[in-house]
Amino acid sequence: MNYTPRQIVAELDKYIIGQDKAKREVAVALRNRYRRSQLAKEAQDEITPKNIIMKGPTGVGKTEIARRLSKLVKAPFVKVEATKFTEVGYVGRDCESMIRDLVECSVRLVREEQMRDVSIKAEKIAKKQIVKILYDTFKHQRGETPEEIFTAQIKEKLDDGTYDDVVVEIEIIDEPKSMELVPGSGAAIDLGSIFGDMMPKKKKKKKVSVKEALRLLTNEEASKMVDEDAVITEGLRRAEQEGIIFIDEIDKIASKSKTGGADVSREGVQRDILPIVEGSTVVTKYGSVKTDYILFIAAGAFHIASIGDLIPELQGRFPIIVELTSLSKEDFVSILTIPENAITKQYATLLAVDNISLKFSKDAIDTIAELCVELNATQEDIGARRMHTIMENLLEDISFNADGTHPVIELEIDKKYVEEHLKDIINSRNLKKYIL
Repeated sequence: MNYTPRQIVAELDKYIIGQDKAKREVAVALRNRYRRSQLAKEAQDEITPKNIIMKGPTGVGKTEIARRLSKLVKAPFVKVEATKFTEVGYVGRDCESMIRDLVECSVRLVREEQMRDVSIKAEKIAKKQIVKILYDTFKHQRGETPEEIFTAQIKEKLDDGTYDDVVVEIEIIDEPKSMELVPGSGAAIDLGSIFGDMMPKKKKKKKVSVKEALRLLTNEEASKMVDEDAVITEGLRRAEQEGIIFIDEIDKIASKSKTGGADVSREGVQRDILPIVEGSTVVTKYGSVKTDYILFIAAGAFHIASIGDLIPELQGRFPIIVELTSLSKEDFVSILTIPENAITKQYATLLAVDNISLKFSKDAIDTIAELCVELNATQEDIGARRMHTIMENLLEDISFNADGTHPVIELEIDKKYVEEHLKDIINSRNLKKYIL
């Protein structure tokens, strides 16, 4: 689906509260991808993505915006930590590994799509194999029943799930695992592919349930139907034209001083990232990839360093700078109640497994939101992640004692319950008001 910027923001609003400016910027960047794809080839080559830096404290939605964005359009997406990279010449992950990771993700996405397209056909073939295995297993029960009728009966029971838990022995292709050439480099080699088709595929026997056997054999048959060359070609194209790379913690490689020491290494990583963001060709195990049209979204808290501490060339490749704000009480109230994956809804769903019907009153939500804001103000500002700490402490007794052996219990968390179960946190908060 070709989402308009308004539709993209509306989709992001389902999961991320506030940060409207950041949402608008990424929505426009994504729409520009579609607009570019509709132009003539000559015009496309001239238009490159406008990369974005999102500045703001941890836990306010920077990573979630990028992740939801890629999920929305099913684009190849990888998240990398800038601090994991080392300058060329040192042992560790080199900056080009982010492109290799993106291509790996892209090829996997395309392969999964093509396997889904042939899954119905593959499942039919897999079922035939399992019916034959079950026939051999139960043929002593056949008696006078004609073979065709007995086979039809087995197929009918297979379809309705009667045999799901029956253990059978199947033969599947033994896929050799790939091995990293240099630990941490991201460059891997598939030992089984070195000889290609010179040797027959090795098979191994495996005892599994019929349900698992059907899944394994369906995947194996689907893999045979997929054109691997077409998968790689499309995977490379998508990585180049639709890929999104989210570089987190970019402020940690910003250099404040212009002298030697550790700052030299940080600046070296910046200089290694620069050609990738500017546009270069990176060699991967699937082929060469141009990075000119990949969208880069960088993020960092920038508490100590500033965006101005990045080398000028790198700053120039991130023309759009968006500042995300700390979360207010109203934001926390919304986060606790509105999103489809709100943490209160998650706990209610989890505890429903053990026959606890959990609800939160409005005053309880308000109290939790106030606590989150005050703790973020007096301690480290960790944004929405503060809720996880508070909710775990708040629901510890309920989570520990619920065991599912009792009938459904209706529980409402109100302000009084919050104050009783979080009194240590509240008392600590009150004391901090008087400490200079």
